[in-house]
Amino acid sequence: MWKGKGGALLWMWGLRPTGVPGKRMLSYDAAMQARNNSPRCWNCGSPGGPGRGDRFFCPQCRALQPPDPSRDYFSLMDCNRSFRVDTTKLQHRYQQLQRLVHPDFFSQRSQTEKNFSEKHSTLVNDAYKTLLAPLSRGLYLVS
Repeated sequence: MWKGKGGALLWMWGLRPTGVPGKRMLSYDAAMQARNNSPRCWNCGSPGGPGRGDRFFCPQCRALQPPDPSRDYFSLMDCNRSFRVDTTKLQHRYQQLQRLVHPDFFSQRSQTEKNFSEKHSTLVNDAYKTLLAPLSRGLYLVS
């Protein structure tokens, strides 16, 4: 049953035979739902939209994606989650992100991308201000 191309395809989709240690049997519907829950681009629908690594743009159509609401300031600014932060590295990361998402660079784009750009830029500004000051950084860490 699990031999040949069909078995390999089922294995890739996450469907495992009953009795494989450490693996639970998934139904076809559960496997398809897990695949369909991967982030998709709002513009072209291709996989790899927001939430995958450090991607702000769709790899297919290069449209700016919406900000990830679950991302914390430390991961956004590429810093260790610690009270000690390299402020020089933080400043460079801030400038790098603003060159990517600042609203001035999206004046000729769609209104959706302009809105996403404003949200990203606001998020980057808030993260930078919070992590730059020791008191606000400490309060952010304990919250």
